[in-house]
Amino acid sequence: MRAARDLLHRLLADGDGVLRCEPAWVARDFLPPGRRLGLPEDAYDVGERGAICERWLASTTRADNRVGPDDEGLSHVVGEHGERLLLRDAVAADPAAVLGATYAASHGGLGRLAKVFDYADRLPYHVHPPQEFASLVGCHAKDESYHFLPGADLGAHPETFFGVHPWIAEQRAHEVLLPYLVDWDSDLILRHARAELQVPGEGFHVPSGVLHAPGTALTLELQEDSDVLAMFQALNAGRIISKELLFKDVRREDRDAEGERFPLRFVDWEVNGDPWFYEHRHLSPQPVADAGAVESWVFYNTAKYAGKRLVVPPGGTRRLTEPGVYSVFAWSGTGRYAGHEVRGGEPGRDELVLTHDAATREHEVVNTGAEDLVVFTFFGPDLQPTAPTIPVRGR
Repeated sequence: MRAARDLLHRLLADGDGVLRCEPAWVARDFLPPGRRLGLPEDAYDVGERGAICERWLASTTRADNRVGPDDEGLSHVVGEHGERLLLRDAVAADPAAVLGATYAASHGGLGRLAKVFDYADRLPYHVHPPQEFASLVGCHAKDESYHFLPGADLGAHPETFFGVHPWIAEQRAHEVLLPYLVDWDSDLILRHARAELQVPGEGFHVPSGVLHAPGTALTLELQEDSDVLAMFQALNAGRIISKELLFKDVRREDRDAEGERFPLRFVDWEVNGDPWFYEHRHLSPQPVADAGAVESWVFYNTAKYAGKRLVVPPGGTRRLTEPGVYSVFAWSGTGRYAGHEVRGGEPGRDELVLTHDAATREHEVVNTGAEDLVVFTFFGPDLQPTAPTIPVRGR
């Protein structure tokens, strides 16, 4: 720990409070990759692990895969002379130096996970257990939000299934889903859900407890720092996936006692059957400011995390001061961010962490290229209390 602390302090001194991250690639074995992450064609297939389908950004969360390296999903911060340190270890070694003393005293870490996911087929219909049930297996819940990245092919199925038809919640007909979990032989459970089109530049807020089957648009996701789930759809992309994924985060005693009924406890039926689900969960960009650049909220409607999109035109400069530690992902264009070169589309030069000291003093974003510089910024819990909230509508 002392060695990690010493290295962190050297990296912070060299970067003036800014850390650069290596890309963290994550494999999944239940779906083929969309091959839009910028890797060489022969780099996606990784044998027994499946294929590279996700890139995790400034991550302190390990991917909970059946097989894979011990550091899968965990980001490394790197120096200009080959120094390398897990971001998770950097935060643990000196929380105050990364998070700020006040925030570190009340929060155990960054508290959020950003990622890009890239699948050739729609993800199976699944749910993330709310905190009450995630705690039973020693994990955090997994509220999440999506932003569909512009300029990328939308794939074969650019629509996401959400929730259940309202009558199922109104009539408390929850066990209508049970036969699909017991039989585990089809995708017909989707007949009970509603689909929404994935529109580039827009997104959705999906609390834990909401059933969903994300479509094939290249998606930027911001979520709580967890990897818990229960799959509810057996047949996907032409094959039956392992039923063990239904019980991945179910304790043995609960599985023995209730079998397939137990994962139904994870479902928040009121939210799933909300007839205003789209209006309450759809995320369109909300302007922050427009002074030589366009800055918009794209992840909001929750205190658990927040995120913005910043577009700086060629030759433009944007000066920022933020309330605390955050991470940066450059999607396109070239420039300098808080004094550090960023290049969208070039893994290894597109990802930064601004620690508390760097984030809370004024810093510049400068476009040095001939096209718009587009960057996304990610904040953990309670850091952006002024982010928008979608008003609740009556029926």
